[in-house]
Amino acid sequence: MSAAMNLAGNYTLRPGVPHSIEGRRPVVGNGILRRLLQGQQGEAVERTLGQLFTLCAHAHRRAARLALNAAQPHPEKRLLNEPAVLLWLETARDHLRSMALDWPRRQPGLSAKPDPLAWLRDCPLSMSHTAQPSTEDQAWEALTQLRCWLEDRLLGQPTGSWRVQHREPAELAQWCRSHAPNLPPAQALHTWHQLTNNLAPATHSLDVLDSDPARQAAALQALASALAQDINFAQHPTWLGQGAETGPWTRLRHRHQTTAATTAWTRLSSRLTELMEIAAIKPHTPTQHMPDVLASGAQQVGEGQAIAWCEMARGLLLHWVQLDAQGRVADYRVLAPTEWNFHPQGVLAKALSTLAPQDTASASALAAAFDACVDCQVTTADALTENSHA
Repeated sequence: MSAAMNLAGNYTLRPGVPHSIEGRRPVVGNGILRRLLQGQQGEAVERTLGQLFTLCAHAHRRAARLALNAAQPHPEKRLLNEPAVLLWLETARDHLRSMALDWPRRQPGLSAKPDPLAWLRDCPLSMSHTAQPSTEDQAWEALTQLRCWLEDRLLGQPTGSWRVQHREPAELAQWCRSHAPNLPPAQALHTWHQLTNNLAPATHSLDVLDSDPARQAAALQALASALAQDINFAQHPTWLGQGAETGPWTRLRHRHQTTAATTAWTRLSSRLTELMEIAAIKPHTPTQHMPDVLASGAQQVGEGQAIAWCEMARGLLLHWVQLDAQGRVADYRVLAPTEWNFHPQGVLAKALSTLAPQDTASASALAAAFDACVDCQVTTADALTENSHA
């Protein structure tokens, strides 16, 4: 195994056992990022982080720039922050990539079909990690093309009216059932609905962001302190004394807006509904009325020190940085959604432990719902025992 694969890490999920999640991502702990980034500044830091966290590189680059600018002691060295539309577009791409590539892997019947990616053939967004617009105008054009494709190819109606009609889980489930024969993501959600609609893990959302600026600032300051004081906090983070979950279903904009139960299925389907929500945004919307679909920002938390946040496809991403007097990185931490969601005592781990030991189908659905950004395998305790004796 290469050094890069060792840094990337992996997770193994086992249903029906007390210790249902094993694994970690070494790059976020043991001061590794500090050693890799120490002495770098500006765009060099962004490039390095983009190479280390390839699946969500755009979000890491955005968070890095926000953090570096907030911590920068020399204002003339600050870089321009990217417009929000770039984050929206790349998050939409990540949702499509998850539905097209990861969902079939979690449902073998889908990937066994002839040409399972045929539905994406004329999609204007490439699934390539490198196919990214470089300007705001290019991003708006790409988002407009995506909306037209979704409306013509998948929905048969405007994204806005589709969202209104399928706001509730029952209506969305009915839409998935009727479109299952022709649309693989709908088929996946329909199949998962039968399996996971009654699978409702206890929720403990990562409610760090808040509409009250003072409360949000205090919460971010607390997380920044935890990151600064413990080089391994980012590997097994806790919030308010316990594990927390983060994903499209825990967005700040959703807070207190829904009374529907949060099930494994609503966690899965939140990616489809957010894709449509992002695609519905139009460039002619006045700036003062532009929706805050995905929150991002940064705050200074000490001298030469800042924490940045960015809501991205898998949940809330946090970057903490300490700069020296010359504006170079002295220390760096990344707190990503995967470490929250795959915490060995977190929401997912507890849900897995309640399954039957052979229920790998439900475990795979949960794996897709919580969506690790590193390799994640589902197996049984028996299979692990057999492999260990092989």
